[in-house]
Amino acid sequence: MFFTDEREQFFKPLTGKYREQVVECVRLLHERLYSSQADYGESLRREQVLDVFGEALERAPLLEGDDEAGRFRNNREQAGWILNLLVEHGWLKRDKDEASFQSTYPFSRSGRLFTQTLVEVDGRSVRTRHRNTRNTLNALAAFGERGEVYDLLDAHEHSERIIADFTDIIAELEERKRELVREVESRQLVQQASDQFFEFMEKRFQPDVAIRMSADSVEKHRDRIQTTIERIKRKPRAWKAQAEKDLRQRAPDLVVSADASVLFQLLDSIEARMRNASEIMLPALRRTLQGFTRRADIIIRQLSYLHSQKHSDIVGLCQTLAELDDDAYGARLEKAGDAMAGLHLGLVDPAQVRLREPRAQRVVRHRMEELAEPDRDTLRELATQQLLEKAFNINGGALRDYLREALGASRRIDNRDLPVNTARDLLALSHVIELGSADHAAAGFRLRIEPTDVVRDEHYFVRRDGFLLELEQDDTTARPE
Repeated sequence: MFFTDEREQFFKPLTGKYREQVVECVRLLHERLYSSQADYGESLRREQVLDVFGEALERAPLLEGDDEAGRFRNNREQAGWILNLLVEHGWLKRDKDEASFQSTYPFSRSGRLFTQTLVEVDGRSVRTRHRNTRNTLNALAAFGERGEVYDLLDAHEHSERIIADFTDIIAELEERKRELVREVESRQLVQQASDQFFEFMEKRFQPDVAIRMSADSVEKHRDRIQTTIERIKRKPRAWKAQAEKDLRQRAPDLVVSADASVLFQLLDSIEARMRNASEIMLPALRRTLQGFTRRADIIIRQLSYLHSQKHSDIVGLCQTLAELDDDAYGARLEKAGDAMAGLHLGLVDPAQVRLREPRAQRVVRHRMEELAEPDRDTLRELATQQLLEKAFNINGGALRDYLREALGASRRIDNRDLPVNTARDLLALSHVIELGSADHAAAGFRLRIEPTDVVRDEHYFVRRDGFLLELEQDDTTARPE
């Protein structure tokens, strides 16, 4: 369970009036500990944590009104209160050095993971989301060359991020569209909305989404990933057995059962994710982009209209005309009519008048051509081909009937003892191994096959494999084929 011990009220620091300040404190602490600005080592002492929180409180807003009650005399006191709050509810840990008797305050595992999410939501970190498709391909290729199972696990992780990245960019586009609509509805924020829109198109849309739709598109790398997976599946049996053994040792959580292959499970999962990304998520992203661009077009038109109407006060002019008497009103409209009734005459430039050459009309032959009857040789060739196809065609029902007749009352037979009386018996003998497939087992006909010695120098075969056939289940006697 998650909400146990110190995590019983884990999200309590993120509620209340000071929630935005708490979020800014943990973001800045995470930046000091795990980013390129980490200059204090792995953990910070109390004074260092209070300095970080004091810096965060200087730029974090206070929600739901100002702190007029004066609960905290200064930021130092509030930083100490936030530190104790985070330690109490499991975001931070208090570790004491037995030698120096000084306490350090690192993140707990849960606190670090949730703080990392808050940092990513803030959008300050740089992420190359469109690289996960290429990373999946590179990791699969490395696994196929060296056989290192960690490369396969990396490919599986990168393929999982592909779907998550598509979901993130679609949600971001929808959120950006709602923000643009909400801000443009107010005339005071028109300039701000336009600046944000063009900044987003230049810094976010062009470098990330454009690359995702062209150079690093999942459609571009899907075939190469599929080819790499098939090449791995065709590896020698010893190579795959060693990879399966390494996977079961180093990733025991992936083992579903003793019979299920972890190697093929990971490869099939990567293949399914690429198929879903190409057939489901990529069309969804295109639809979202179309909706976003349509909304952007409407916003640009609205901005242009508002800019053109900036100095045209139609409402004020109508109010002025409504306050005039009938004579002044008529005189004003008569002057406006005279100003608008001017005649403008324009002559055609003779140099621009040119005669176009007539185009030849295209003749379309619409008559249907009647095909002649085929000659006797063609009919004979078609009939012969059809008879040959029927002669060498055998279905699953015929195979099962042949094996039932050969077994009789017994349940076990060697394929060397199968009778061959007709050409159909010979054809069934050459295909009898197909009865052990999964399709027949799913239909209710389960056949156990054990390999025996190689059979040589027979009347019909020079060399063939020997098998011991044992019928375990037969529920297809009355079932149509």
